[in-house]
Amino acid sequence: MSRMSTRYIFITGGVCSSLGKGVTVAALGCLLESRGYRVTLQKMDPYINVDPGTMSPFQHGEVYVTDDGAETDLDLGYYERFTMHSSMSRLNSVSTGQIYNAVIQRERRGDYLGRTVQVIPHITNEIKNRVNLLTREAEYDFVIVEIGGTVGDIEGVPFLEAIRQMRRERGRENVCFIHLTLVPTISVAGEAKTKPTQHSVKELQTFGIQPDILVCRVNRPLARDMKEKLSLFCNVAETNIISARDIQTSIYEIPEMYRQEKLDTVVLKHFQMEPSRLNFKRWSNILEVIKNPKKTVRIAICGKY
Repeated sequence: MSRMSTRYIFITGGVCSSLGKGVTVAALGCLLESRGYRVTLQKMDPYINVDPGTMSPFQHGEVYVTDDGAETDLDLGYYERFTMHSSMSRLNSVSTGQIYNAVIQRERRGDYLGRTVQVIPHITNEIKNRVNLLTREAEYDFVIVEIGGTVGDIEGVPFLEAIRQMRRERGRENVCFIHLTLVPTISVAGEAKTKPTQHSVKELQTFGIQPDILVCRVNRPLARDMKEKLSLFCNVAETNIISARDIQTSIYEIPEMYRQEKLDTVVLKHFQMEPSRLNFKRWSNILEVIKNPKKTVRIAICGKY
C-alpha cells in the first residue's frame, strides 16, 4: 500500500485529562489488526521535554523503552501489548521538545536560507513530517495518532493545526478525527450531562477540526435521547457516537467493549471500506486467562525514585 493510500486516524481528548486516550488508541489498533489490517500507532506529547526519560514517574508515569533503546511515553506499552504486529520505536513517540529541537537545528545550519522561522509553517510541517516518517519506514493501512493533552491547552495548538492541515492535504476520505470526551453523571440527580462535551467539541471546532466520531466516557451506556442531543449540538452522526463504559476487571476488556460498540466498523465506514472478517480469537483467549486464572504468581518491580 502506498503512502497516499494509507488512512490516518487522529484521536484528541476533551473536558479533562486521564480519560483513556492511550488505551482507546491501542484498542482500536487491536480491532483493526484483528480484521487483517496493518496498523501502527504514534503518541504526540505537547510537553517541551525531549523525552520522558528525565521526567519524574510521579508526574508522567514510568517510561517505556522501545526495541531501539528510546525512552518513550508509557502509552507505547499499551500500543505494543494490544497489537500483535506493532513493534514500537523512537519514531512512535514525539514531543514538542523534539519538534522544536529539530527546527532550531535546521535554522542554525542555515537550512531556511534566512527566512523567518515560525510556528506555521515550520513547526507544523515538522509535526506532519514525524507522522509521515512512519509510512516511509514500512507500509501500513492505518496510522493511528494520539494527540496528548486536552483540547484548549495552549501547548497542543500546533499539533491541532498540523492535523487540520493533513486533513486538507489528504482529503476527508483519508483522515478521520475521533474526539474522546467525558459525559459526567450528577450523582444526586442520576442524570448524564452533555454540556461539557458540547463545549469541548466547540473548542475543537475553533481550530478548524470537526470530529467525525465522538467517544464518550460514561458510567453507563448513553441513552438514545442523549445521543440525539449530542448529535444535534456537536454535528456528529448519531451512529458515530460511541459509549466508552467504565471497565470493572481489566483494561484488556476494553477492545471487547469497543467491539460491542462497533467502533472499528464506524471507522471503516468513514473511510468507505467494507469491514473484513474479524478474527478475535487471540484476544478472547487472553480475556479468558485474565478472568479465570489457574494460579497465582509473585512479581517484583524495580523502579527509580
